[in-house]
Amino acid sequence: MSDERPETIDEFRATYQELLGFVPPRVGSRFAASEKTEPELLLAQERLRNLVMYPDALDQKTVQLVLFGILHAKLSDAAKLHGLAALRAGASWDELRAVIDLAFLFTGFSAINRGPQVLADIAELEKTAKENERD
Repeated sequence: MSDERPETIDEFRATYQELLGFVPPRVGSRFAASEKTEPELLLAQERLRNLVMYPDALDQKTVQLVLFGILHAKLSDAAKLHGLAALRAGASWDELRAVIDLAFLFTGFSAINRGPQVLADIAELEKTAKENERD
């Protein structure tokens, strides 16, 4: 992300495109539902997300690996989006696997058993994102 903070709804939407290569469906639905009826609330939500997700103290690779680990430990489907964002920010597949192993320590077999499928899903998302960027 550039040093300038987004200000408009379209600029905030573009942060997802930059981070992932696409706008996730749930995010797109939230934007569509809110931008006409509650644009100020949507802007407030996105400003807060932006402030927290782009800290000066951490690079995006680290931020995304941390978020991937937290979400994977919670068995959240959003983990794969942040895994993809970590890859796009310079993380390796080995780093993603290491984070899954760390999640196993505190979540147990549910996290480690889901790991291979989450990595396969991330690979599919990565492929889709690359195809979308070529179009």
